[in-house]
Amino acid sequence: MSRRPVRTRRSTSIVRNRSQSGAARGATGRVLVLGGARSGKSAYAEELVGGGSPVDYFATGTVPAARPTTIDEQHWRDRIEWHRRRRPSHWQTLEFASARDVIPQLRSRPPGTACLVDDLGTWLTRVIDETGGWSGLLDPSRASARQLITTVAERRDVVLVSPEVGLGVIPSSRAGSIFRDELGILNAEIAAICDRVVLVVAGQPMTVK
Repeated sequence: MSRRPVRTRRSTSIVRNRSQSGAARGATGRVLVLGGARSGKSAYAEELVGGGSPVDYFATGTVPAARPTTIDEQHWRDRIEWHRRRRPSHWQTLEFASARDVIPQLRSRPPGTACLVDDLGTWLTRVIDETGGWSGLLDPSRASARQLITTVAERRDVVLVSPEVGLGVIPSSRAGSIFRDELGILNAEIAAICDRVVLVVAGQPMTVK
């Protein structure tokens, strides 16, 4: 029970400390923010697009059940609610029945609209789920990934959050290997078209590109 308040205070502290040091707000251009679990990458990305301007927040996770029936469903709902409370009230949150709907919605945002996509790992997992890719038939999910890359390349003012994968860990399952390989490829291709790439470690941003 004590772990959630600790994470919340830490994330708030990260944002406050960077703001006091003059960190950029309302960032423009294409930015990829990478990091491990609980690294502070989402909090950093949210700060980049902050500053009072309207933001379209693309929540790539599954929409939580209205009435959770399992511990896992309740945990997911609590996690989503925690993220929702952290975001400013004037941001517009977009949630998707299908992960592939992210692409046309991102493409249709008016020019100059700041967009935050959080995160690519969850998006890719859902796309592989929806296209049956865990069996090894990855052409459909890779086609969706190419469409996303093309859409990002056509936009300005977009910040994307993604897990940094690998770091020497060998997945123990085939699905784990597929996820690591496919997300590693997607991260590299998104990074190549972004103006900036930032790696967040222990709440500290490090410029990669």
